[in-house]
Amino acid sequence: MNFSLILFTLVLFTGFFYVLDLMVFKPRRRLAAQQAVQTASRGVNMTADVEKRLVSEHMRQPLWLEYSASFFPVILFVFVLRSFVVEPFKIPSGSMIPTLLIGDLILVNKFAYGIRLPIIDKKVVPLGDPKRGDVVVFRYPMDPSLDYIKRVVGVGGDVVEYKNKRLLINGKPLAVQPMDKYYDPDTFTYSIQYREKLGEVTHRVLNDEDVPPYVMGAQDFPNRDQCTFDVTGFRCVVPKGQYFMMGDNRDNSSDSRIWGFVQDRQIVGKAFMVWMNFNDLSRIGRFH
Repeated sequence: MNFSLILFTLVLFTGFFYVLDLMVFKPRRRLAAQQAVQTASRGVNMTADVEKRLVSEHMRQPLWLEYSASFFPVILFVFVLRSFVVEPFKIPSGSMIPTLLIGDLILVNKFAYGIRLPIIDKKVVPLGDPKRGDVVVFRYPMDPSLDYIKRVVGVGGDVVEYKNKRLLINGKPLAVQPMDKYYDPDTFTYSIQYREKLGEVTHRVLNDEDVPPYVMGAQDFPNRDQCTFDVTGFRCVVPKGQYFMMGDNRDNSSDSRIWGFVQDRQIVGKAFMVWMNFNDLSRIGRFH
């Protein structure tokens, strides 16, 4: 379901009746109210309260108009805010644990990488590009009706390698720092945890000791010839204008290893904040 398209349709629908009321119905109600006051005041010394009540009765919108035109400013505000400023999302899976947990409600900056026209997602004002380490929401390449969230590990021209569960960018292994094991209270399991420095961002990453290093289930995605797979992992050259995405929960994430590269036109925005988690209020705040 394209929620932006639904909002846009509601903006057009309510906006039509809002303008119609402003240009046609409201002047008619005002004229009717004036005539009613003139008629009622003939030969009678009308009080201000009575006149005010009479005007109010005639200026009141009919119910069908109230529920169409009156909601236009609110719907327009939500549409503009969601299309150009920030958009809320809910984390549905554990692919970004420990950075993001299932149930986190996050905010996504819609103008971090440029201003895009809603519905068609065409960038009209470029303001920057995703960088290594950014947590990004994007349209799932295999089904654009779905939104995915992953971390950018490679940009156009990068050589991304993942060998024996260690990430290398352009031949250089990323700096990592071992940490205590991560306990997942939902699955009652422990995972290997370490800090990883990717670009300018330091974040936590998980590995599952029971999962082999090779990629399982890689699909026939566009530019797959830019990738090679073996028993130790993979190596991919990221095409220009595209991005390689991975989840922080490295062994429990369906990402670019499986379904390929993300194109710039599929980018929705940069995730930057957990604004609510009803199971854990301490989750509220910014993240990297």
